[in-house]
Amino acid sequence: MERDLRDHAIYKEIEEHTKIWLQPGTGVIRGATELAVSPDGRWLALAGWMLDKLEGAPTTRICLLELATGALKVVSFGPNTDRQPRWSPDGRSIAFLSDREQAGQFQAYLLDVDSGAANPLPRPDGWVEYLRWRADGTTLLLGVAGLGADLAGAQGAKATKKAATALPMWIPEIETGDETFRWRSIWVLDVATRNLSRATPSGLNPWECCWLGNDLVVVASDRSDEASWYTASLRLVAPNDQSVRELHRPKQQIAIPVGSPDGQRIAAVEAVCSDRGIVAGDLRIVDRRGAVESIATNSVDVTFVAWANDQTLLFAGHRSLETVVGRVDLTTKTVTTLWSSHELTCGNNVYPEVAPIPGEVDSFIATTVGFLEPSKLQKISRGNLAQLRNFGLDEIQGKLAGVTAVMRRWRASDGLDIEGWLLTPPGAGPHPLILDVHGGPVWMWRPTYTGASAARTALLKRGVAIFMPNPRGSSGRGQVFAGKVFGDMGGADTYDYLSGIDDLVANKIADPKRLGVTGGSYGGYMAAWLITQDSRFAAAMPMAPVTDWVSEHLTCYIPHFCEQFLDDRIDNPNGKYYTRSPIMFAKRVKTPTLNVCGALDQITPPGQALEFHRALRIHGAKSVLVTYPQEGHGPSTFPAIIDYGARLVVWFGQQLT
Repeated sequence: MERDLRDHAIYKEIEEHTKIWLQPGTGVIRGATELAVSPDGRWLALAGWMLDKLEGAPTTRICLLELATGALKVVSFGPNTDRQPRWSPDGRSIAFLSDREQAGQFQAYLLDVDSGAANPLPRPDGWVEYLRWRADGTTLLLGVAGLGADLAGAQGAKATKKAATALPMWIPEIETGDETFRWRSIWVLDVATRNLSRATPSGLNPWECCWLGNDLVVVASDRSDEASWYTASLRLVAPNDQSVRELHRPKQQIAIPVGSPDGQRIAAVEAVCSDRGIVAGDLRIVDRRGAVESIATNSVDVTFVAWANDQTLLFAGHRSLETVVGRVDLTTKTVTTLWSSHELTCGNNVYPEVAPIPGEVDSFIATTVGFLEPSKLQKISRGNLAQLRNFGLDEIQGKLAGVTAVMRRWRASDGLDIEGWLLTPPGAGPHPLILDVHGGPVWMWRPTYTGASAARTALLKRGVAIFMPNPRGSSGRGQVFAGKVFGDMGGADTYDYLSGIDDLVANKIADPKRLGVTGGSYGGYMAAWLITQDSRFAAAMPMAPVTDWVSEHLTCYIPHFCEQFLDDRIDNPNGKYYTRSPIMFAKRVKTPTLNVCGALDQITPPGQALEFHRALRIHGAKSVLVTYPQEGHGPSTFPAIIDYGARLVVWFGQQLT
């Protein structure tokens, strides 16, 4: 495979599709995220994403959409990225984050809604990850990360840019693990006086924070390394004296804290998690004394929660392959489903979320999407959808003519019921098929618009089916099901994938001689692992994989994850660190393999792909290594995104024909 694909016909096809879909340079908003409804219920603030050119990451601008008419206007103008709009309680201003002065280093700004003027707010020592208004509208809390702090895997797993220094280029980098730039902190800003002060003490590392009356609730650890998130607890902080009291220490992980309007209780989600920021689990209510109550949600793995009033919670999440939005009456413990769908989901790229409408307990705003239905802004009231804006394009939709998207259910070799999704091209099977394994392992496949992926569209055009299982360990089926991968990665879940392929072959959907496998992160691990355990695959493309759990433990920034999910010790020579590492079985592999990694990846460092590539070559297997020099945990900027999609289509096109 050549290094420069830009003159390749498939690269040009992927690039052209991307240009049509994203319309770079036009100033057109191509999607919406981070939704927030104004206090009077008239306006929706959102981060509308757009692309100036096919270089770098897509940017977002703060936009206002009038709910009565659907009219959309851009109210911030960068440059770089403006995001996370937050209405002041009086509705007169919007606080938001922008890196307009230095790319990647976000600071807080205040937009006057009437005049449109956006002014910078005082800067803390670091960059701002998130902000929250206090209920009285006088004060903002700022979640601050040090310059150089690590990003989570879902954010790209890169280290952020350190503070500039005047040292010569030859001066070596030094790592102790205790560098001050790794720490996070909470700052509070008096908006009227512009007085900014630190609210959390040194030695406390808050990963998330919300207001609880005039106090703060943090998900925090006593260390700053990314691995410490896995053992973080829920704590109450008094900003005036920085005193801290632990409220709840979870058995697994806890996240998404939200304080009640009366300042007496916190809603949060407790779950077994693979990554910070990817949380789906059980709803908990914790009061100021630390008393914890578990709230039933009709078997929904909760991914979003908001208070409608002191006794009512709005939540969103997954129940099996179904996206569900509901509310809970905490007085009666009654759960009411407001909307659910198998064909559509809502929210961001990770999990479902919605925007509550102030004063309405049965309505909300959401961005909906399906495999064959483009992103739409919708007002949803008791199951009824009213479209506010459609981000689809007829030219892209036409490319999906004849494509089908269906749910699949089958029984694993040990009798466990497994589910997933299947995209099939026009015409009768059996088709060449690519098994696409999701990351995590505690995550899930859910509907995403196929037309937004130039690579998937190109594969389907070429008659290739795409299979997306949700094996044991996936979200949506409760914490027991998610926990089945705990201590057994590469164990029983291996056969969840293989039995799914067996089912598709038996039903003449998949051609057994033209099977491929790909995936990123845990999906990359599984793509590498499967070809060491089964010879049926004609091609593989692991992206950001783990291939050697020993070196992964010693070089990644979340070694606790390895210990937790392998349920083993690195110094056990007969344990899973060795017996579940693909490199240990490389001599079995006959499958041509394209290994892909990002040079800046800290969660599955590039050495993992390199080790597997070298091991395969030693044993005579066909292997190619692709390393993107400016990417982290998977390509996230242009034109690397286009190049990656082109290589995927080229590779499987060569091997599955």
